[in-house]
Amino acid sequence: MSTQTSVASLVKEYRSLLGCARIEAPDSITELLVQGSDWTPLAAEHLFQLAENYGSFMLRNALAISIALEIEDGALGF
Repeated sequence: MSTQTSVASLVKEYRSLLGCARIEAPDSITELLVQGSDWTPLAAEHLFQLAENYGSFMLRNALAISIALEIEDGALGF
């Protein structure tokens, strides 16, 4: 599966999972990630904080760099 297809598939999955979630309720978002996507509570919280703190512009570029440098699992081990 291409990276573009993979990312598009993830966006679709998370839109479906988080469609009714509100950014003002981060605990509910974390819980949805834990229950609906099998993230651990710590990883789900960290994932949401990354999205909230950096946004899609920065993370899109980080994704491109990680792919170019073949970094699949980062130093934090998630």
